[in-house]
Amino acid sequence: MSPNAWRALVSALADDNARDIYARIVLNQPIEPALDMLSTGKRRRVVDTLHTAGLVSFDGEAWRVEPDVFRKALAAAPPVTRPTGVDRLFVDGRLATYPSRVADRDEVHARIAERVLSPGETLSEREINDRLAQIVDDVAAMRRYLVDAGLLHRARDGTVYSRAR
Repeated sequence: MSPNAWRALVSALADDNARDIYARIVLNQPIEPALDMLSTGKRRRVVDTLHTAGLVSFDGEAWRVEPDVFRKALAAAPPVTRPTGVDRLFVDGRLATYPSRVADRDEVHARIAERVLSPGETLSEREINDRLAQIVDDVAAMRRYLVDAGLLHRARDGTVYSRAR
């Protein structure tokens, strides 16, 4: 089975008529009443779609569900690679979960500091807040964490920030 076999399954089941016919076959109910409500062309397309996707087969007398189609499609699909390390805490570039382990927090802080401020760059509090807002929900807390961790240097008057390391 193709690694993209799931696409045909989803496409077939996205069609309301095909889903209705498939449900009737699964439940061992007659499909003729539902098919009779469709035009000849649509009826043929619905049945062909279900058959081509591998959801059903015709045994000479009736349509039957192919019980292994979903298992086979999942087995053929490429494995999902899950992020590791602190990458697992970020979703679409934003911090989704604040880590409880100190080592993970330190790495998250370092990564965020690198993303918001280049070495030698100086930003106003508003600019640093704007950049942090792209990564975290609680901007003030993260700004404080970065300063406390020694990753950002804050001017005494609080007007500018620069990379400490």
